[in-house]
Amino acid sequence: MHIRGDHAELVVGGRLDVRSAADARTVLHSALDSGRGDLVLDLTELDSWDATGLGVIMGAHRRAGRSGRRLVLRGVPDRMQRLLVATRLHRILAIEGAIGVEAGESLPRV
Repeated sequence: MHIRGDHAELVVGGRLDVRSAADARTVLHSALDSGRGDLVLDLTELDSWDATGLGVIMGAHRRAGRSGRRLVLRGVPDRMQRLLVATRLHRILAIEGAIGVEAGESLPRV
C-alpha cells in the first residue's frame, strides 16, 4: 500500500488490508489533524481492501466529523462501490460521483 498527498487530498494505492491498516490510519489521522475543509481520499489506484481497511476508512470518517471536516471518497473502483452499497455505507460516506448500483437493482456477485 502507498499513500501520497497532503492534508487536502491523499491518493491511496495497492492493498488496504490488515497489514497496511496501522500505517494508513497514521497517515489519515495526521492529514485530518493538520488540515481544514474536506479531505479527499482518491481510491483510483486502490487494488483491494478488506474489512480492516474499510474500518480504517470508517474511523477516518468519524475522526473527520469530530474535527468539523468531511472525508470524501473519489474514484472508488466498481467492486468496492458494490461493497459500499451492499453494506449501506454509501449512505454514510461522502462519495464523489454516482454509485454504480441504483436503488432496487440487484447486486452483481463479487
